[in-house]
Amino acid sequence: MVAKSKTESKAKPKAESKTVSKHKLTLSVQYADKRLQDVLTRPLIRKTVQAALFFPAEITLRFVDAEEGKLLNHDYRGKDYATNVLTFAYTEDEDAEVTQADIILCTDVLEKEAAEQKKTVLEHAQHLIVHGVLHAQGYDHEEDDEADEMEALEIEILAGMGLGNPYK
Repeated sequence: MVAKSKTESKAKPKAESKTVSKHKLTLSVQYADKRLQDVLTRPLIRKTVQAALFFPAEITLRFVDAEEGKLLNHDYRGKDYATNVLTFAYTEDEDAEVTQADIILCTDVLEKEAAEQKKTVLEHAQHLIVHGVLHAQGYDHEEDDEADEMEALEIEILAGMGLGNPYK
């Protein structure tokens, strides 16, 4: 879920024109909820974030429990439940040279969804990280065409990392 409106004017690459290149990344990882700290290591998170970047970025990724997740979702989206991922995108200026965002992943929701979808926690977390990074760069899924574009990108990025289609 995106917590702030998408970047309307930032040029977004299409799935078919995406090139594999590393963009400068300043990454901070916070484990307020430490349950996944040994599974989702900083190097793996960096690799996952980097795979989804189309622009240089400064990103903070924070793992929280259901209580903090619910509080954030309530305060910023008016929803009274914890959600899997929240993206706070701060770069709205099309001339900005760096994408800036905070991405919040709720460990409780992530683990529950992974079990329900019969996926590993690691696979589901990597999908949600990619999803959050795409939101940070202006992608959204409010309209069907936007959802189709975003899902196609997620599938392509995850496949490039050797992961399966998260929507099957």
